[in-house]
Amino acid sequence: MAGKKKVFLDASVFIAATGSESGGSSIILEVCKGIKFSAVTSRRILLEAQKNIRKKLSSEALLRFYKEIANLDPEIIKPTSEKRLSQYNDIIAFKDRHVLAGALEGRAAFFITLDRKHFQTEAIRKADLPITIMTPKEFLEFVKKYKD
Repeated sequence: MAGKKKVFLDASVFIAATGSESGGSSIILEVCKGIKFSAVTSRRILLEAQKNIRKKLSSEALLRFYKEIANLDPEIIKPTSEKRLSQYNDIIAFKDRHVLAGALEGRAAFFITLDRKHFQTEAIRKADLPITIMTPKEFLEFVKKYKD
C-alpha cells in the first residue's frame, strides 16, 4: 500500500464515535490519524453529524465531537455541483447523493458508513464504483488483516 489511503467517513461514523469512545467508529478515527490512512469528509456531513449529536446525545458528546474533528484534521472536500449530483440519481436516494458524490470526488479508497440500507444496495454494487463501501466492523477487519 503506497502512501496513505483515503477513508471517507459518513456522519453515522462520527455520531457513533462520539457516542462511544471504545467502539469501532472511535477506533476508525484513530486509524485515520496514522501513517497508512487519512480521513476525508465534507462540511455537509460534519454539519449533519453535529445536528444529530446535539439532538440525540449529551453536551459532553458534542464537545468530544469537536475535539475529535480537531485531532483528526480531515480533508474537507468541496460541495458537489447539482449537475454532478444528478449523475447518481439512478443508484441512490436523493438525500444521500451528496454523501456518495463526496466519497467519489474525495478520491477515497474506502467509504465507511453504518448506513447499510442506503449504501450497500444492489444498485450501488452494479454501478461498479471505484470505491470500497464498508461498515466500521468490515473496515477494521480489513485493517487487521493488512497488519498481519
